[in-house]
Amino acid sequence: MIVRFGYVAMSTTLENASPSKTMTYKTFSGLTDQEAAVRRLESIAAENLHNTMRLLRHSIAHDIHVYRFTSKLIPLATHEALINLGWNPYEALAKPFAEVGEFVKNHGMRVSFHPDHFTVLSTPRPEVLRNSIRDLQYHVAILEAMGLDSRAKNNIHVGGAYGDKPSAGQRFIENVIALPDKIKKRLTLENDDKTFNAPETLKIAESLGLPMVLDIHHQWVNNVGETPAELWPRILRTWTSPFAQADVPEGQFLAPKIHASSPKSTSDLRGHADHVIAAPLLHFLREIAPMTKQVDVMLEAKLKDGAVFALMEDLRQYSGDGVEIIDGATVRIVP
Repeated sequence: MIVRFGYVAMSTTLENASPSKTMTYKTFSGLTDQEAAVRRLESIAAENLHNTMRLLRHSIAHDIHVYRFTSKLIPLATHEALINLGWNPYEALAKPFAEVGEFVKNHGMRVSFHPDHFTVLSTPRPEVLRNSIRDLQYHVAILEAMGLDSRAKNNIHVGGAYGDKPSAGQRFIENVIALPDKIKKRLTLENDDKTFNAPETLKIAESLGLPMVLDIHHQWVNNVGETPAELWPRILRTWTSPFAQADVPEGQFLAPKIHASSPKSTSDLRGHADHVIAAPLLHFLREIAPMTKQVDVMLEAKLKDGAVFALMEDLRQYSGDGVEIIDGATVRIVP
């Protein structure tokens, strides 16, 4: 089984490369020249895209092919006031968006977004649902501006239970069904660490025909006695669905994806540590290797790319023990 490791948004080893610089609406509205204020937003977004390119080049230089974009690429893009102005940042920034997309495609990278916790499709509040859909539209618009097809996914949680988890789950299903296909075919569902556990998330993913991203840390702190390996055959099948494989060229297959992190401390089991401890992750990978051709692993560790480098060093200790180092961020697990 081939395993590729990736990281989230920022680098802790590449200096001055933040892709998340922003401007508050208070600052924007305080600028008297509205046109100049909009140009300032576009300048910040252009800098974020420039730094994203630096991060992508840095990643490829270290054999990292799995990367999550920050959702903060375009400041205030989903703010109602800017929408009402008719601002189209995707058109204004068409060239840098296209450059990012071309780099991703040319280097066979797997990229994604993880819209934040305000994007909640299980909500009973219409205004929250409208804002959540607007946020998903924003993420889709960026991926389309990059020229990336639906293999570039937006990963979300089911959301809150609002005192009645079965009703919340059903509301989530109904709201997803009502989404346009161009949003649905980019969705993946992830189990969370407090509310919708892995079996519940998997059941919803199966009912919607959406792929599930298993977070093995979340599963460890929020489960009903199951092991992640026990769920894996069903999770693997969600990646064969039409939505999962939409836009995948004939003869190819979009590999399943998981999230991995380690507890911050014994007193904060849900928090994320700087690094990912190799042994528990390797144990899971060995369990699923006989039935899995490839899996991509997003490390959600505080040290970002630094955690990838550290994990690869740790995995080198297992060379010859069912682990083969392929390159700087890829291994083969031999069952």
